Amino acid sequence: MAIAISDNARSWIERNGGVLTVRLSSRHGCCGGGVDIAVAEARTPSDLKHYRELDLDGLKLFIAPALIDQGLVVEVEGLLGLKHLFVDGAPIARRRD
Repeated sequence: MAIAISDNARSWIERNGGVLTVRLSSRHGCCGGGVDIAVAEARTPSDLKHYRELDLDGLKLFIAPALIDQGLVVEVEGLLGLKHLFVDGAPIARRRD
């Protein structure tokens, strides 16, 4: 499986359009350097050429190729209307600048 999605996250994604994007996002430290972490968003990416599009039992998934089959799990957390998705088990990769 390209990526696992918890039942709670699947329900939340279905209620919010049925589309999931999992991508790498750059984070920078205060003293230089940076890392890329995996993030999940309930939207279609703006540039599709950087993603692999998959159907996961009715959910449309756009995933960065580097994140496929990495043992990652998409979860949802938060209270009431302030819920958001996150990727658990995400390997942190040092950026090569």
